[in-house]
Amino acid sequence: MFLAEEAAKSTSTFSGFDIFVVLFTVVIAIGLIRLLGAKKKNPFAIGFGLVSLAVFVTLSAVMVMGWMGKL
Repeated sequence: MFLAEEAAKSTSTFSGFDIFVVLFTVVIAIGLIRLLGAKKKNPFAIGFGLVSLAVFVTLSAVMVMGWMGKL
């Protein structure tokens, strides 16, 4: 049991998918800024972008907290 606890502590919580989550968050933020700055506004796209950005920012925050061991 002691060895299993030590093995669990030494494993990393970082995975290759984490980079994509951060990149998607940045891309969504850039897209939302462009939508807000457009002359012809699309309210559906702005709302969808806001919800998507909120989900991805939350996911990124939880992911970073997991890296730092705060979860």
